[in-house]
Amino acid sequence: MNRWILTAVAFLVAPALAQAQVTGNAFNPAISLILDGKFSSYSGDLDGYDFAGFPLDPEIGPPPEGLSLGESELVLSSNIDDQFYGFMTVALGDSAEGTEVSVEEAWIQTLALPAGFSVKAGKMLSGIGYHNSQHAHAWDYVDAPLPYQVMLGGALGDAGIQVRWVAPTDLLLELGAEVLRGDSYPAAGAGDSGTGTWTAFAHLGGDLGASNSWRVGLSRVSFDVAGRSYDLGADQGGFYGSGSVDIVDGIWKWAENGNTRARTLVVQAEYLKRREDGRLDVTGDTLNGTSPYAIAQDGFYVQGAYQFRPMWRLGLRYERIHGDNADLQPPLNGLLDTSGSPDRVTAMLDYSHSEFSRLRFQVASLDNGQGSESQVFLQYIMSLGAHGAHQF
Repeated sequence: MNRWILTAVAFLVAPALAQAQVTGNAFNPAISLILDGKFSSYSGDLDGYDFAGFPLDPEIGPPPEGLSLGESELVLSSNIDDQFYGFMTVALGDSAEGTEVSVEEAWIQTLALPAGFSVKAGKMLSGIGYHNSQHAHAWDYVDAPLPYQVMLGGALGDAGIQVRWVAPTDLLLELGAEVLRGDSYPAAGAGDSGTGTWTAFAHLGGDLGASNSWRVGLSRVSFDVAGRSYDLGADQGGFYGSGSVDIVDGIWKWAENGNTRARTLVVQAEYLKRREDGRLDVTGDTLNGTSPYAIAQDGFYVQGAYQFRPMWRLGLRYERIHGDNADLQPPLNGLLDTSGSPDRVTAMLDYSHSEFSRLRFQVASLDNGQGSESQVFLQYIMSLGAHGAHQF
C-alpha cells in the first residue's frame, strides 16, 4: 500500500517540480561588463569644449588630462517571454565625490505585434539620426562628433515611449516616433506635464550586390525648455522657451565579397540644425537681466573607418559647427556672440584582437573659434560576457 501511495505522490509532484525547474531557468539574461580606460593629453588651455556663442550641456567635456577611467557599463538583456524583451545599461564612473551610478537605458520592447509594428517603453537612447542610439563602446572614435555634443548634449536619451514600423518591402523602410519626458538636454524641466520632447524619424536602406550596403535617414526633434541652466561663471542663467533639431544622416558600408573579417570600409555623415526661441534670465554678481533669446546653429561631420587587414583599422573624421545667434538685449548683449566656425580634424588607429577587445590611438586638432589645440588619446575598450549585436 505504501508503495502505491508513494507512486501516486511522485506522479502528482513530478510535473510540478519540472515546471518549477523550467520556470526557474526561463529568465537567464545575457550579462556583460564594458570597461573603458584612457590616457589624454592636450597641448592648449581651451577648457575642453568652450565654444563662444554655443551654450553647452554641463555634462559635456573632454576626458580629464592624464590617466582616467571612463564610464564602465553593466548591460543586462533577455527575452522576458514570447511577447516582451528587456534591456538595461547601468553606467559606473568616477567623480570628485566618488563613484557615480546612473541608469543609461532601461526599457522593454514588444516582440510579437502584427504588421511590422513594435513599441518600446522606458528610458532609452532616441532612434533619431545614426550616431545617437550607439553606445560609447561601439563608436569608431574616442568622442562623439561635435554637432552631437553641442546640439544634443552628446546623445538624446530620456524616459518615454517609442513606436516603430518596418514596411514589408525588399528595401528597409522604417518609420518611428517618440514621446519623451523632456528632462534631458536640449530640453529641460519636463514641460507639457512630462511630455516635453517629441521626435519623428524615417530610415531607408538596402544592399548593392554582395559587397555594399547603405542607409539614409531624416529626423526631427521638437522640445520645450522650462528652465535650462545657463552657466556664466559668477552668474547663472535660465532659458525658457522651445526649440527643434533636424538631422539628415547617411552611412555606406563596403566589405569585400561580404566578408567583414577581411577588408572593410565604413563612411558615415550627418548634418544637424538646431533652433531655439524664448527668453534668457540671468542673475549674479555682474549681470542681472532678461532678454529675448533666439539661436540658429548647424553643423556636420564626415567620418570613415577602413579595415585594411584583419583586426586593424584606420579612421579619419572632419567636423564643423556654426552659429547664427540673434543679439541679446542690454545688459546681456554679447553673451551669444559667435566667434568663427569651430572645427576639428581627427585621425585614429585601432586594433581589435576579437569582438571583445579594442585598443585605440587617436590624435585631433581642435579649433574652437578663439584658439586651437592638439589632442592625443590612448584608449582600451574591453567587454566581459555576452552582449547583443550592434546596430547596422
